[in-house]
Amino acid sequence: MRLLSWLSESVDERPDAVQVNDRGASWVELRRLAAAVADDLHGLDRVAVEASTDLATVVGVAGALLAGTAVVPVPPDAGPRERDHILRDSAAEAVLVPAHGKRRGDYSGRPLIPVDLTRRADSIRPEPDPAETALILYTSGTTGAPKGVVLSRRAIAACLDGLADAWGWTPDDLLVHGLPLFHVHGLVLGVLGPLRLGSRLQHVGRPTPERYADAAGSLYFGVPTIWSRIAAAPAAARALRSARLLVSGSAALPTAVGTGLAALTGRRVVQRYGMTETLITVSARADGPHRPDAVGLPLPGVRTRLVDDGDAPLPAHGETMGELQVRGPTLFDGYLHRPEADAASHTSDGWFRTGDVATIGPDGWHQIVGRAATDLIKSGGYRIGAGEVEDALLAHPGVREAAVVGLPDSDLGQQVTAYVVSDGVTESELIDFVARQLSAHKRPRQVRRVDALPRNALGKVQKSRLTTE
Repeated sequence: MRLLSWLSESVDERPDAVQVNDRGASWVELRRLAAAVADDLHGLDRVAVEASTDLATVVGVAGALLAGTAVVPVPPDAGPRERDHILRDSAAEAVLVPAHGKRRGDYSGRPLIPVDLTRRADSIRPEPDPAETALILYTSGTTGAPKGVVLSRRAIAACLDGLADAWGWTPDDLLVHGLPLFHVHGLVLGVLGPLRLGSRLQHVGRPTPERYADAAGSLYFGVPTIWSRIAAAPAAARALRSARLLVSGSAALPTAVGTGLAALTGRRVVQRYGMTETLITVSARADGPHRPDAVGLPLPGVRTRLVDDGDAPLPAHGETMGELQVRGPTLFDGYLHRPEADAASHTSDGWFRTGDVATIGPDGWHQIVGRAATDLIKSGGYRIGAGEVEDALLAHPGVREAAVVGLPDSDLGQQVTAYVVSDGVTESELIDFVARQLSAHKRPRQVRRVDALPRNALGKVQKSRLTTE
């Protein structure tokens, strides 16, 4: 089967099968637009794409994949240092840019290939080997320059087919989202998913509650920041009652947000778990139970395990926290030019170290505690999950946002410290509030008020910035 099987085979000429920022194309038109780009890429091994939120990005990515050319997405807001690193490290031979409209980045001195939405072609190429590289996505690592994650066509297909099974994702769906097109969530799931599985796609541009409400989709993707804003806009949330499935990812969905959305929409939000290096590996099912505090079960072919600091297996009884390790068909092929990083990221028996802390229940359901480096706090001999404390803080009506970290402490090893965006509530009141909900050792020893939490493009809180600013 072709990677973009629906795009390659559909004869549907109805308009707006794929719509991005109010500009759309039918499946047949999109295929012909992509074929024209593929003609321009003949013989190129890899090409960068300025991944702005527009139809030209979708056409450029699809054209490259039809041509068998690996795609290197470049964030449109990347600074000169980040952009130059991605282009140089990936050895991209050219850059796909919109033929018309403003370019966000400076690509001086590099070959440019315009994506012209007035050009069409009918050329057909043989499907590349599934083992060939489809995408090179650069991670936003907390240390050093971003690393290129090499993803094969086979891994992407396995991820999308697994999600189609879990979510009942079919050509009858209209997928709606407003996610960036240079990450797994927005690009692989949010664009390549429809191009493989056949659901229509409406990318709303800036993901406001009103735009989500107006789209009348059956399947919605969002990150917790988006869902939190929709939950705070009851009229917009109620407009989603006709949707079949609401999906949240890229960070843990606060329990209060999930509960609020369920009350307003009549839908439990499905959560899923994955990384750039693993794609999506764990998810709740559309036809199964939903738990607000957990992300679900492994997708077909995926295996998971919990280990301690010495890689010794831990029991899956829902109580013991350990590092989550993964094996399966969705895993990446390695970090580009980084053999040392490859070796460090895998165990001697071939499991990928996610760096995330989790629990696994006897029923197989996974709960993600957070990153081992920032979300597992070792204080006074206890192992404390930052997410549990954050949920407790968010249950206070005066707290709008919360992030919990462990700061060095000479007595405890690490001190539970909270950063909150709050209104009219004192530090001592919040400490006591958490102590009444959780074990006493889990209460914050210090609460610091901030105007806003630092977040990346997907809304994930960047805790390393909190502890260094």
